[in-house]
Amino acid sequence: MSTHSTPAHISVVNHDGTVTLTMERPNVHNAFDAALIAEMTNALNALALDPGCRHLVLTGRGASFSAGADVNWMQAQLNASEAENVADARRLAALMRALAFFPKPTLARVNGAAFGGGVGLIACCDIAISVTEARFGLTETKLGLAPAVISPYVIDAIGTRNALRYFQTAELFDAARAQSLGLIHEVVAADQLDISVTVQLKHLRQAGPNAVQAAKALVHRVAGMSIEDQMFVDEENAKLIAKLRVSAEGQEGLGAFLGKRRANWTA
Repeated sequence: MSTHSTPAHISVVNHDGTVTLTMERPNVHNAFDAALIAEMTNALNALALDPGCRHLVLTGRGASFSAGADVNWMQAQLNASEAENVADARRLAALMRALAFFPKPTLARVNGAAFGGGVGLIACCDIAISVTEARFGLTETKLGLAPAVISPYVIDAIGTRNALRYFQTAELFDAARAQSLGLIHEVVAADQLDISVTVQLKHLRQAGPNAVQAAKALVHRVAGMSIEDQMFVDEENAKLIAKLRVSAEGQEGLGAFLGKRRANWTA
């Protein structure tokens, strides 16, 4: 087992070719901020080229997988210009793209709740296994926003009709519903999570590593997914979320959330 030297927000451990990337912000439920986004993106780009990495497991430290946007990061978005928000959204899009197009098998070890961008990370992984207690939500519209950057991956995972419901209602749902939607492949008791992850990794290890990578690329190609096309979509989505953040409704929604009050459009 080897541990890579990494910044404070993540840890990267390689055990016989299976690399576990862990978000290390349990005190804020592994919420995103600029530092976490940068560290994860850099790690994924390095691991994509690392011949010692055969499989990637993504998980979070503590009780949650990832709560989405960090409160302080959201405060910065509230006060940022539209151009600054576009740049910020581009960085999040680069993270999602690096995970979605990671050349080797990826597995989300969903140890707890996932909201917003945390759901996006799960949708970007090839395989997702969750504990029974986990809760999920695409809660952006409650803030006057939309799940723009993560939308290509979540829609691909749960389908257009389900996305129409959950993108708009922002309602929370449990692990069983997440499985029925296609976001999660398996739901297990917490004490069975690592066992289930190990079983999936065993299946992957029994397959030829080059064949597995070719099979993953095949799926993307047949589905019409290319990184070049994704970059174009990401740019449009970055502009959309930036426009929403600086709009009157977005400012009210973010301000209400940060001020712990009800937004003015609620009954």
